[in-house]
Parts: sequence; structure tokens; C-alpha cells
Amino acid sequence: MTTDSPAAPNSPGGSATGSAAADKPEQATIPFAIPTVASEVPDAVAKVLGSGWITTGPQTGAFEQDFADHLGAAHVVAVASCTAALELCLRAMNLPPGSAVLTPSLTFCGAINAILHAGHRPVLVDIDEDTLVPSPHTVAAAAARHAPAAMITQNQGGYPVDVAALTEAAGLDRTRVIEDAAHGPGAARDGVPVGAHSFAACFSFYATKNMPIGEGGAVATSDQELADRIRSMRLHGMSKDSWRRYLPGGSWRYDVKNVGLKANMTDVQAVIGRAQLAALPGWQRERGELVARYDAALAGLPNLTLPQRDLDGVQHAWHLYQVRVPDRDAIIAELETAGVGTSVHFIPASHMTAYQSILGPEECAAVPVTDRVADELLSLPLYPGLSAAAQERVITAITEALRSRG
Repeated sequence: MTTDSPAAPNSPGGSATGSAAADKPEQATIPFAIPTVASEVPDAVAKVLGSGWITTGPQTGAFEQDFADHLGAAHVVAVASCTAALELCLRAMNLPPGSAVLTPSLTFCGAINAILHAGHRPVLVDIDEDTLVPSPHTVAAAAARHAPAAMITQNQGGYPVDVAALTEAAGLDRTRVIEDAAHGPGAARDGVPVGAHSFAACFSFYATKNMPIGEGGAVATSDQELADRIRSMRLHGMSKDSWRRYLPGGSWRYDVKNVGLKANMTDVQAVIGRAQLAALPGWQRERGELVARYDAALAGLPNLTLPQRDLDGVQHAWHLYQVRVPDRDAIIAELETAGVGTSVHFIPASHMTAYQSILGPEECAAVPVTDRVADELLSLPLYPGLSAAAQERVITAITEALRSRG
């Protein structure tokens, strides 16, 4: 579920902030999200700016290797966004035009757009109510409606799906499965980080993500051929990028063997990513501590369902702390009045006007659990640097809002 959207109040992927209560002007608003930036970033960026090379070059290559080492992946290709990563992977598969591609309906619109831009047709998959991600049962049901040529899985909020089980349920080979790991850094199954052994796992470094760069994405893959194709396709399909053409002994000549996109990462973004990656383990520990405090304070609160739980062998990335509440929109308004920013992840694809027109009413009606649960989802502030006092204000505000409903 990629969220490369611009920041917007109470919107998916946005850095939503409620306005401070009129009767409490002394209380600052608690934003839904604040990007965390490592202290090494300014100096690192200054060095790149002074290097004479700021687009895709040596720092991009170094970031790719750093991230591959972090994941334990064979190859990483850095790109402009997770949305671009998804589209590039689909294009690299060379599927017949108009192929059916399974995707959750509870996802960011960028994931749906990637399928459409690649020339294929989304097939909506329902979710499991407890995990908020598709199950083998819901995948099999969608595959029975439309035999899929490929599938995009997702890690909703940082919960790592069982990719092997979903692949089997879809009746697909692993080389036809793309993992939307936009919320994935920090997640693992059975001790294996998300993306470590994937055919294609797509990551996001958007401003609100666990490892924010501002914009940017990456594909982690175990397949050399796929990595080579995406590396070329991220720069229009050119056989050589500018850095390699202008190295000593290089040549200005290049070929275009596959039609690609303009979807490369710059060295400025990459050097930020290298510093952010070094800080990520500490930030993940902070997220875990915040989640533990939320759990302790909110457990047993009437009319509230806590987020997906860690199961045996499952390590949650905790990109989001998603609760389920009744009368969600009114509670958002009450929290905004109390000076607490929130967000919603996500408005289902089946609710979007453009997709309803493209997919038709029958397809959009095929995800009843998604439709019901989506109206209850609420994401609370969760980011490194969220103070204990600020978190206590969030807890107090949502507790009062729910208890007033009996």
C-alpha cells in the first residue's frame, strides 16, 4: 500500500494536523506525523551539492548497497517512489495487455494507479477483519472471479503478510507476485526481514514513512534479471545512465531496448537515505515503546479495537497505529478540537469514483469486509520524538470521546 500522496489533513499518507481547540489556545497541536531527520543529513547533503554530481550517481549506488545489506536482499534498485516501483515491476513482467492483477481494495490509490498505468485491470481482494490484510481465503475468492496473471500484496500499517500462502492461494508463481512493502521497513516473518528473499518488494521513503527521505522508493529482489530490467526502465529504458556515460573512458552512446519511465532517485535523496537508514533501528525501538504505551492505556476501552497483534514469528513494523472505532468521523472532529491530529488508512478503492467507473458495480461490491471495516479505521499519531506528554494527550482525548458514547 504505497502512500506517495501530498500531506493533507485527515487524509491517507498525509501529515494531518488538527487545529488547536478554541478554548485551549495554550495547547499546541499534536500533528499526526512529523518526519524524523538524522543529525548527519545536512552535512551529507551539503557534500553532495558540492560534489558536482547531484542526480543518479555514486551515492545512489551506495544507498542501494546499504539497503540491500540491511534487508539481506541480493539486489536493490532505487527509484522515484513506491508507486513507480510497483509500475516498473508490472511492466518488467511483460504481462499480456489487460491482464487481471489481484490487489487489496484497502490500499492507497497509487497502488491501483500503478496497475492501470501498466495497462492492466485491478481485481479487488477483501481483507481479514483481524489483520486488515488479505487472507488465503479472500485471495482464492478473488482469483475465482478473475484468473489472475499477477498479484500485489501489501503490509497494511506494517503488518507483514504471509506472501507464500497468498501466492499459493492465488495459483501463481512467485515471479508473478509483487509485495507492496511501503509500510514494510522494520517488519519480518520468522526472523526474515520483509524484502530479503522477495522476487519483488517495493518500498516507500515518503515523508511520513518509518525511514523518510521526502520522496523515493526502491525495489528489493532476489532476481538479477529483474533488477537489471528495472535499473534500465527507471531511466526511460536507456542502456546506460548519465553517470556511466560520463565516467572516464565512458561513451555518449546508449540504446533503448525497453520502453521505460522517468523514475530514478537522485544522489541528494540517496545520501539522505543512507543517513536515515543508519538511524532506523533506533527509531523502530521508539515506535515499539510508543505502541506498548498505547496498548497498555487503550486495552479494554469500550468501543475500541486495538491494531493487528504480533503473532508467533511476526514482527510488526508499526508504521501505523490503527484502531477501529464507531462514529469515526465524529471522533476525528472531537480529537481535532482537542488538538490531536489523526489520519485514515485508507479510503478503499471500491469507494473511489474513477475506479467505480472502470471496474463496475459488481467488482466494487466484492469486498464487503473492507467496506464495513474501512468506516471504522482511525490512525493515531505514532513517530519517533512523540513525547510521553503528547501521547498522554492523545490517549486522554480518544478515551473521553469513546466514553461519552457509553
